[in-house]
Amino acid sequence: MKNRIIVLFALTILSACNNKTKLGITQQPTLTDYTIGEKWVWKYKGVTTGGEVCSDGTDTREVVKFGEFIGMTIGKDTIPVSDIVKPEISKTPKYDWPLEVGKKWKYENNWTSQDGTTGRQSQNVEVLSYQKETVEAGTFMAYTIKYNGKTTNSRGYNADETEVYLYAPAVKNFIKLTQNQGDFRYEEELIEYSK
Repeated sequence: MKNRIIVLFALTILSACNNKTKLGITQQPTLTDYTIGEKWVWKYKGVTTGGEVCSDGTDTREVVKFGEFIGMTIGKDTIPVSDIVKPEISKTPKYDWPLEVGKKWKYENNWTSQDGTTGRQSQNVEVLSYQKETVEAGTFMAYTIKYNGKTTNSRGYNADETEVYLYAPAVKNFIKLTQNQGDFRYEEELIEYSK
């Protein structure tokens, strides 16, 4: 009887823990993981190898009430969080859930910019590690996910590209991004996170 009580107690404690990340395996966030008022702020900077600063600023996202639902502000837009957490049905997704160290996949993305330029990204992806990472917003357990491949567009642009994301399950987002694309280097780092 005593052993049954101990087992039941242990199961109760385990079930009360966050079940999104167990033993280094992380499932995709769901709608119930987000709360109104949750906020992320990143600083970003893009610089050419010649030292020309092409972009420099901050990006803020916040979970807000959106009609009867919740949405996330992204720039001047508000997107329903239900759209953000909708599973991506693709053989070549940006994130191949669940995340775990050693997992590999292919990411492909075809896009059209506002001026009509079309482009394509084709990258091999690997989850390299899951460990504590420190950024300006704090220290988080994070996956290091490396994307390596090419970006091309309809104007003749063709560049090798390497992107490294530090994805932290606790904040449901990346905490750092480093991108090298041809003669351009871009960095983005989480400087504030609050619930």
